[in-house]
Amino acid sequence: MGAGVKRQLPDSVARAQHRLGQADCPGYACSRPRPDPKTMQNATMPQINPQILVWARESAGLSVEEAAKKLGLSGRERLEALEAGERPPSRRQLVNMSGKYRRPLLTFYLPEPPRQRDRGQDFRSLSERRTPTSEALLDALLRDIQSRQRLVRAALEETEEDEPLPFVGSARMSSGVEAIVTSIREILGVSLDEFRAQKTATEAFATLRAGAERAGVFVGNLGTHHTNIDVSSFRGFALADNIAPFVVINETNSRAAWSFTLLHELAHIWLGQTGVSGYDSEAAVERFCDSIAASFLLPSRELELRRNRF
Repeated sequence: MGAGVKRQLPDSVARAQHRLGQADCPGYACSRPRPDPKTMQNATMPQINPQILVWARESAGLSVEEAAKKLGLSGRERLEALEAGERPPSRRQLVNMSGKYRRPLLTFYLPEPPRQRDRGQDFRSLSERRTPTSEALLDALLRDIQSRQRLVRAALEETEEDEPLPFVGSARMSSGVEAIVTSIREILGVSLDEFRAQKTATEAFATLRAGAERAGVFVGNLGTHHTNIDVSSFRGFALADNIAPFVVINETNSRAAWSFTLLHELAHIWLGQTGVSGYDSEAAVERFCDSIAASFLLPSRELELRRNRF
């Protein structure tokens, strides 16, 4: 598949979602026969580990009070009783928790809480503001993105559109800023003149995003995940898969910064790096990716001309 051809996702995405057990056949009819209600009433429900309830809530970034409100419980005491194992949750309550905590229903039947999923590299500086809530929300977001990425990759493999993208991991820091900027500009098919011709920052970002998606990079933003992570703790995320690379932009940042962040994360894709980015990091690779984004938007020769005018 050429770099300029945008991938069209087939209906197999829905089938992949079904195979991974995401909810009870959302978006299409189930082929499985429904169980007899009388049989269900007589069946013994498996025991729920209360620690799973605590883990699911905390990993969703919710306090007991916030979770109780979202779940429609009369007070925090009812949720505390469930989490303490004083009484088992009903099937309806588990389904409700599955939706509010953004976890598959089967997760609540695990014998113990799973280990935290690997985020990849953390390029953020230690000085950046992080709170348990923001970190839990970030974990939930990355878990969601990684799940979506696996679905997209499975769909591409099923339709034999899984040709590796040659630009993923094609560069090194030793390649230099200008060489990587040139490569990104060519793969995206977006010239500086076209970018600057856009009337608003939102339209300029849309132009870059369209170019990235034509090349095979799936670009999302934080707003689509109904969360609110402060930009001081998370700016963007890159998942450098050579079949279905993903980039996520923190939409809470100013729109004028979206294009810069997208280019910064694309630089990580070119370097083959999966990880979380922040602001003002002392890491050499973060400064390098910032330089790539800046040079794309303001080439060094143009910057030099502007300096000579003053």
